[in-house]
Amino acid sequence: MQATVNSSVRVSRAPTKWLEACAQSECTLHQLSPYIGKIKSSIAGELLERYSRRGELIVDPFAGAGTIPLEAAIRGRRVFCSDISPYSRILSCAKLHPPKSLRSAISASERAIIEAEMLPKPDLRTVPKWVRRFFHPRSLLEALRFAEVARRPGNEFLMACFLGILHHQRPGFLSYPSSHLVPYLRGAKYPRTTFPEMYEYRELRPRLLAKVERTFKRFVMPETRGNKFMQCDVGGIDLPRLFDSVITSPPYMNALDYGRDNRLRLWFIEPTVDQPTDTLTTRRRDAFVTATISLAKKVEAGLRPRGYCVLVVGDTVRRSFDAHPSQVVREIMTEHACSLRLRTIISDKIPDVRRSRRTCQGVKTEHFLIFQRN
Repeated sequence: MQATVNSSVRVSRAPTKWLEACAQSECTLHQLSPYIGKIKSSIAGELLERYSRRGELIVDPFAGAGTIPLEAAIRGRRVFCSDISPYSRILSCAKLHPPKSLRSAISASERAIIEAEMLPKPDLRTVPKWVRRFFHPRSLLEALRFAEVARRPGNEFLMACFLGILHHQRPGFLSYPSSHLVPYLRGAKYPRTTFPEMYEYRELRPRLLAKVERTFKRFVMPETRGNKFMQCDVGGIDLPRLFDSVITSPPYMNALDYGRDNRLRLWFIEPTVDQPTDTLTTRRRDAFVTATISLAKKVEAGLRPRGYCVLVVGDTVRRSFDAHPSQVVREIMTEHACSLRLRTIISDKIPDVRRSRRTCQGVKTEHFLIFQRN
């Protein structure tokens, strides 16, 4: 970091156990559907254990994939979270309010599939060409009808499972061969003439039900009472009057393109809305600063005495951004949340395997900024 660190601030490297994989041990609700740049569930869990207690109200205004809210709810914390993304709304609500059992989830899925089959056959000519390129026509018809049912309020878990099987090259997914995290067709690697079976009709029902079963493989029912999600920009959100901790990971500045990299899932969530290429917060320095100032002021107004504010900031330096984001965040917190004191900085190197794309070389380090209210 470029900024000078006060001698009273503890600076440390991330624990080595943060490097350990958690995909085979975490609650499988975390694996509903992929989301670029999300924090590891094991790291989120440890932050919650260190800086909050059972029964406390945790705020996460950049919920993203809902990783921090879910880990908080599993640990008996109450959760208030928000995000501007409709995809974040689907995932966060699905994780905070899932079906109570596999049996009830399967029943809900079966009812939704039957209801979708009764809907009028959609006209594929009204679907954008770039969307049609991903699917066999029969698979696309089933996907369109099911998505119409899953978009209804209360069906967020079904929509999240559907989005989780939307595109990949594996047989359990609906699309032609494509990448899983970011939707790009892989026709060069899997040409139709050599792999004709990968371009055949893929039925939705067995794939959706298999996805639901996988979600309950290591299911932990979160605490659902008192949990709330609001789809809103951080500047427009009204946080609770008093809260115990803020633990959140703001969008990576100048590093990730959330709109583009989620474009296919976003289209099925809101097919009538023009899809954004990205949010201003991740593209423009002034928007990033404005959002951070708004957050700092809200934390200053509502964080309880001795409460913690943990900000996970991906550090990158670009010509359009003349300082490390973590330095900017620290300066903003000093000016606009003056009752908080920076206690600890934890530096965590990000291995390539955790990047959304290996060409995303801008973000090499995450800084965990631990503030505490005096």
